[in-house]
Amino acid sequence: MEYKDLLGGKGANLAEMTSVLELPVPPGFTISTDACRAYMKGGWPSGLDAEIATHVAKLQKAMGRKLGDAKDPLLVSVRSGAKFSMPGMMDTVLNLGLNDASVKGLASVTNDERFAYDSYRRFIAMYGRIVLDVDGALFDHPLEDAKKATGVKTDAELTATALKDLCAHYKTVVQTATGKPFPQDPVKQLRGAVEAVFASWNGARAIAYRVRERISHDLGTAVNVQTMVFGNRDDNSGTGVGFTRNAATGDNKAYGDFLINAQGEDVVAGIRNTEDLDHMKLHFPTIHAELLEIFARLERHYEDMCDTEFTIEQGKLWMLQTRVGKRTGAAALKMAVDMTSPQGKGKKAWHISKSEAIMRVAADHLDQVLHPQFASKGKVLAKGLAASPGAAVGQVYFTADDAVSADERGEKVVLVRSETSPEDVHGMMVSQGILTARGGLVSHAAVVARGWGTPAIVGADAIKIDGKKFRVGDVVVNEGDVISIDGTTGEVMLGAIAMAAAEPPPEFHKILQWADAVRKGKLGVRANADTGEDAANARKLGAEGIGLCRTEHMFLAPDRLPVVRQMILADSPAEETAALAELGRVQQIDFEEVLEAMDGLPVTVRLLDPPLHEFLPSIEELRIKQATAGLSTTETAELSAAEEWAEHNPMIGIRGVRLGVMKPGLYAMQVKALMAAAAALRKKGKKPIVEVMIPLTVTREELALARSWVQAEIDNAVKGLKDKPKVTIGTMIETPRAALRADEIAEESDFFSFGTNDLTQLTFGFSRDDVESKMMPAYLEQGLLKRNPFETIDKGGVGALVKMGAKRGREVKPKLKLGVCGEHGGDPESIQLFYEAGLDYVSCSPFRVPIARLAAAQAIIGGSKTETK
Repeated sequence: MEYKDLLGGKGANLAEMTSVLELPVPPGFTISTDACRAYMKGGWPSGLDAEIATHVAKLQKAMGRKLGDAKDPLLVSVRSGAKFSMPGMMDTVLNLGLNDASVKGLASVTNDERFAYDSYRRFIAMYGRIVLDVDGALFDHPLEDAKKATGVKTDAELTATALKDLCAHYKTVVQTATGKPFPQDPVKQLRGAVEAVFASWNGARAIAYRVRERISHDLGTAVNVQTMVFGNRDDNSGTGVGFTRNAATGDNKAYGDFLINAQGEDVVAGIRNTEDLDHMKLHFPTIHAELLEIFARLERHYEDMCDTEFTIEQGKLWMLQTRVGKRTGAAALKMAVDMTSPQGKGKKAWHISKSEAIMRVAADHLDQVLHPQFASKGKVLAKGLAASPGAAVGQVYFTADDAVSADERGEKVVLVRSETSPEDVHGMMVSQGILTARGGLVSHAAVVARGWGTPAIVGADAIKIDGKKFRVGDVVVNEGDVISIDGTTGEVMLGAIAMAAAEPPPEFHKILQWADAVRKGKLGVRANADTGEDAANARKLGAEGIGLCRTEHMFLAPDRLPVVRQMILADSPAEETAALAELGRVQQIDFEEVLEAMDGLPVTVRLLDPPLHEFLPSIEELRIKQATAGLSTTETAELSAAEEWAEHNPMIGIRGVRLGVMKPGLYAMQVKALMAAAAALRKKGKKPIVEVMIPLTVTREELALARSWVQAEIDNAVKGLKDKPKVTIGTMIETPRAALRADEIAEESDFFSFGTNDLTQLTFGFSRDDVESKMMPAYLEQGLLKRNPFETIDKGGVGALVKMGAKRGREVKPKLKLGVCGEHGGDPESIQLFYEAGLDYVSCSPFRVPIARLAAAQAIIGGSKTETK
């Protein structure tokens, strides 16, 4: 398979099927991906025409026929074949070589005029649509009209005369649409088809697929030119698609679709109702047995489930292609586990290693079995960024307060906002799903939703919100109307779509058990969790501690927010002290819940990070109320404070440790509450492990000052204890400067946690809430960025900073604990880099913990380069 880069997956597999497996494969040749890349760079490559002509001549000699010959024509198919499978994304042309003369030769040599003209009408329509860019409806409607006129239900029943008339009509369609007659020269036909396949690499659907699947735009596609075999020859012929196992369930039973007297496009396009492989056995028992034996050989060779395309031409089986098959999450897990046991019998039995089984399962597979999914699909109203996977159905509400009220009435809610803010948290908490018109994949809505496992779609900019309704084109959705959202695909649908509950299969737990054995002592997995409930759920999902407990999220609860505002609005030190004391009391309760849920495991508590104005009402809303209804005394004070604390660029304003410098009592209160919570749990016989994290430090001196406040409170809390608990103090590395000066900062730190969300923003100069929905799609489609850096770590920039920060920190303190707590902590590709950087653990949202466990093991297996069965 070392030739996949050059020949594409299909071409490499065809070569193996022919030479190694000696399967019945129609002869042909492959135009390499090099030619496609050259075409993309500078147009049709010089010398390619001559090379194609040479290989066509060899093919003609092998087959004893000439391309487009008027007496006995050689016909070929032209198919794409990229390195990575992209089913249905690029173009195929069949029956190439037919023209007004060769169709008569085909009719004569086969003694079947109907077959010849059926093949010709298919070729004209396919070539017209794909190569000449003629609207496909101009071919589809006449075909339907011909069936109605002759009183038949399927195209297989059309007579030779009707098919001749269709061919003439199709040629007129091409002449009208393009201004030129349908090409008759087979050499020009072949060049046109090859060029169309090259061009389809950069077609809209292929680009969109590559962006989603994270396939490079630079690879290009190979082109496979293959002798045609005909499933539409007669009723002793047929075509089908077969899988060596069930790709939906993983069951070890071949399945597929089959049609008599048809070509492959008929099966894929759903033009006719297909039969399954069991029914094929009734028509072709000998060929069915031969096909199953080939399936067994393919599995034995590739040691995986394969999907295949095959054709029967007048009682002879031909294999047109094979590839490792796409599969559902449940099927991927079942196959991976099953294949570690012997497959087959005797000397022909084979199996894969547990390490290989782990590598066979992808993050998407785990997502599918973890989150509820829709049982069927509805009509898509709008589409946004798939921010948090899973399916949700509920009534639409446009404010957090209305969402809470609806929830209290027992309604299922989908919260729809232009964008969310911390003020909306109470409404988000009760919602089945969240939909925003703006925002990116690490916007507030996206981050919170993923943390809670709530399905969410963000950046659905087709949605125009107007008061208590939203509009998409001519469709209006009012408050209380029911919608369904699919956070896995980003699709919004009207009405209630039935859901299938998520119940991970036994193989899910088996694969993760094997993954944990690989990870042990090499790369830990923690969770980002802010409540006892989240922490308990994270632990159930396999988290080995909390890597990020955001204390600000605790402040946003409805009973906490008023106290925070009292602290901000305090007119005297006494009032501020009283407010801080009350905040400390409720913080202790929160900390106890989190520490108890994670008993015996480390909990990293980040001290307050966001700017204070985020805890105050919107200035704009208060000013509007001031101008209309007037403000109360409290609201007037809130407006004054909000204006005082307002910033032009709060992301790099007074937040994190800078806020601690401005209000040192705030951090002291938090540490005091944290230590009190730990002491209360120790009295109960628990074993809390506390790590205090100071956010956004950029200098050694800054961290030294903040550390002194924290250490003073810790010393007060443990004074007089014989067995003093060890409490570590560290910082978040989330600016380029901090990463570059990590050696200095390490002198005052027990651990580093890389905050890759902000590190990405500050490295690229991107505002994550703005660029993702507006700019990022264009950048990805045009190849200006190979990955969305907020989803997958940018290796040359942010990744390099993480590696540099880790290296420099450990040069000063060899035992410095290193972790990561950004969104990237749950991304498989990023986890590979974190493992290479020598990090001790990754931390992610609770619902990404299983994915991180799997990905960490895959990083270790991939890095070791050694596998044994």
